[in-house]
Amino acid sequence: MISNEPDTNSKEENHLCSNERWRIWKNVFLIGLSFMVHFTAFWGASNLQSSINAEAALGTITLAATYGSLIISNTFLPVLIIEWIGTKWTIAISLITYMPFILSQFYPSFYTMIPAAIAMGLGGAPLWCAKCTYLTVISEAYSELTGMNSEISVTRFFGIFFMFYSSSQVWGNLISSAVLSSGSPHIDLKSVSVSNATQVVFVQSNLVDVGERCGANFCPTPAEPSVNPNLKLPPSSKINLVFGIYLGCMIVACLIVMFGVDQMSRYSKHRKSSGSGLSGKELLAVTLKQFGNMKQILIIPITMFIGAEQAYIAADYTSAFVSCSWGISNIGFVMICFGVCNAVASVVSGSVAKITGRTPVVCFALLLHIALLITLLFWRPSGDKKIIYFVISGLWGVCDALWLVQINTLYGILFSGNEEAAYSNFRICEAVGSVITYACSSYLCQAAKLYLLLGLLGIGVIGYAGVHMMKDEKSPCERSPITRFELQKAKDLK
Repeated sequence: MISNEPDTNSKEENHLCSNERWRIWKNVFLIGLSFMVHFTAFWGASNLQSSINAEAALGTITLAATYGSLIISNTFLPVLIIEWIGTKWTIAISLITYMPFILSQFYPSFYTMIPAAIAMGLGGAPLWCAKCTYLTVISEAYSELTGMNSEISVTRFFGIFFMFYSSSQVWGNLISSAVLSSGSPHIDLKSVSVSNATQVVFVQSNLVDVGERCGANFCPTPAEPSVNPNLKLPPSSKINLVFGIYLGCMIVACLIVMFGVDQMSRYSKHRKSSGSGLSGKELLAVTLKQFGNMKQILIIPITMFIGAEQAYIAADYTSAFVSCSWGISNIGFVMICFGVCNAVASVVSGSVAKITGRTPVVCFALLLHIALLITLLFWRPSGDKKIIYFVISGLWGVCDALWLVQINTLYGILFSGNEEAAYSNFRICEAVGSVITYACSSYLCQAAKLYLLLGLLGIGVIGYAGVHMMKDEKSPCERSPITRFELQKAKDLK
């Protein structure tokens, strides 16, 4: 009887094979589609925060609160929530936790936006952990059904997911720009002054030079919108329309998961384990212990830099360079370029690294990012040289993709067998970099922020080089037990 049971299951699996294969693909596409639609709203809203909620630094403080709560959430919540309600419903409910952030935009204040941001941050870690778990489990099921190597199926499914996810930057920014730019012409600041009634008049007194107020010279002050007409908020009806569309996107994304995605238990019943086996407390313990690893310590700065540079492009570049000199309504158009280049570079960088190795790719990212930071320090932005905004945004997207792919890969190589704690630390350090950048956004002038980013990048690369040297110092025998065994065997033969 015992021997017959597996045969029955095998026949059942073969019978379902042709249909189940398409069902798995359906789940992959629906997960990707739901994240694309959901983060269309999130990224579109996030990129506007430093401009439309600039008063009292409400927007950037809100984003800092989001990433601060994400740090707390990331240490223990994912395991607890997934064990409690399962992966599918963790994804669905986590998507709902983002909705108060969009709703708070209709009545922006510290009392509405900060609690909404904290809720969003708490939901963020379970969302991403559940997504990774779900895709991994169904990729293994797909491998069993098709005989495909599991590594190939995992890579393929994650590649399809990130193809959807990366495009969310494009659609979110396209929506905001299309709505906000309608009927809102750019005001040339080469010769603009403001009357007592805060109306723009072209006279000889109180001339505004965009180069003196924007770019590296930009400092967050309450008086900026009255001096610079480009920082004037679009009509509230347009802003509400944008966030109404974003709220609709999030609702649709949640419904896609609830009614379109299958339960993970459908594919995990024949799996030895669908989780790490660690409780929330145990995960917290191994995560903290991981911080004592010297290699982990050395790559903390470069990991923080990734979070910092992402926050800078979203909060500071959009407000100090784009909004200030070209207008709030053009933020989305510029960030579309970032999203497209980021998505393309994410795909290409892996293939390039296979040919050249990781170090040349990291060196290229380093040199390009230094060049961009120096350019921002000395460039005097002007609304009549629009192509430069797109070039900088696009190249920044390339750098971000290179850092993310290569440093994520490095974590996997350095901490093989301890990936859960290592990647938990990656997300924590990245979030810390974002929190600090958002928190400082409304208190430091742009030049100071750019110098701090350059300093953090320099420290990060030194740490990366230190890890690289530690890795290379090991002899071939230490790096591979198989090689050591083979060498010993060769000596014995002699």
